[in-house]
Amino acid sequence: MSIGVRSSPYWPVVSHPKLGRILPGLVVSALGDGMSLVAVTWLALQLAPQEHRGTWVAVAVAAYSLPSAAGGVLFGRFLRHRGGAQLAGWNAILRAAALGAIALAAALGALHLPLYVALLAVSSLLAAWGSAGHYTLIAELLPPVHHLPANAVLTTIANGATIAGPPLAGLLIGWTSPATVIAIDAASFAVLALTYRLAVPPGAPAADGSSSRAGFAALRRDRTLLGLLALSFAFFFLFGPFYVAMPVHVATDLHGSATLLGGYYTAFGAGALLGGLVTGYLRRLSLWPTTIGIVLAFGTAMLPLGLDVPTPVAIGSFALAGAIWAPYMATSMALFQRTTPAADLPQVLAANGAVLVLAVPLGTMLGGPLVALLGARPTLLACAAATIALGVFVIPVWWYRRHGSGGGPA
Repeated sequence: MSIGVRSSPYWPVVSHPKLGRILPGLVVSALGDGMSLVAVTWLALQLAPQEHRGTWVAVAVAAYSLPSAAGGVLFGRFLRHRGGAQLAGWNAILRAAALGAIALAAALGALHLPLYVALLAVSSLLAAWGSAGHYTLIAELLPPVHHLPANAVLTTIANGATIAGPPLAGLLIGWTSPATVIAIDAASFAVLALTYRLAVPPGAPAADGSSSRAGFAALRRDRTLLGLLALSFAFFFLFGPFYVAMPVHVATDLHGSATLLGGYYTAFGAGALLGGLVTGYLRRLSLWPTTIGIVLAFGTAMLPLGLDVPTPVAIGSFALAGAIWAPYMATSMALFQRTTPAADLPQVLAANGAVLVLAVPLGTMLGGPLVALLGARPTLLACAAATIALGVFVIPVWWYRRHGSGGGPA
């Protein structure tokens, strides 16, 4: 069994002397984030007036992620030469401070919706740099052959945390309040910041300072990469309204509690954990058909959420959707790695990330008006159907590029 473990593509990652010290901090922080999946939306539901609940949930969720795109541009001049651990650590410090301020304001009875949204926005300003820091650190510490399994480890940690985080959040909200859960998330980011500070010396190698504009230029020149970026953006965008529709659906259509919402998230996380674990063993499959197939299968698995099916069936389909969703980022990143020259890869991935970070928040912002217009359950159904349509549309485009224009990447 020991030989099997050591032959795993993940062993060089988890056994690395520095990464091995960082992974526990990442697990703690991911658990806090998993709890916040429920707490951020549930606190918005509690603070918002009844007639505008969907809109304020959309605003809160967008505020917790969308400003990271602005931060990625505004702070590039100051942060692009920093090392990976420094970037990730600074993001963790800001998250801890802003989320802690939310909990403090709630404890003092001073929390209201504009302040809540503003503090969520502040907390997310460095999120893009924090994510870049994680992956930059991997590039600093590991040879290229181990980058893909290392990325999969990060994804698996995040997915695994959604198994325990949401139900724990549901229980804590029932006993205390969503503000208490947000305080715990703030503490988890403080732990992560301390972990980075202790595990990686301040003198670690600096990140590449190349301008992200070179990445955008490379994307414009390569129609295959541009098409992959468009597919990813549309895929993530269509998932965005879920973050509004699902809590409203649970609270209004199902008359459920935060615990039930946490159960849905846990099911998705359990499926995503399984999907993430098997991702490293999909390397023999052709990447483009696999990536398109993920889009089609994910939309199909999401359909029962928008239909009047028993709750256990809906939860099971959501778990299946999580398993299908998990490999997408790995396969799409592998396509970038296979297609892009090594010298251009950091800039191209930075440009790709700067665009994709907008997709889910913009979809979430659309979710508010959609829920108000259609209702929560029809919104879920419409998004699932649109995701299937996206996959169907991409198939002939890929087929033509592969077979009708002299070939292309598989």
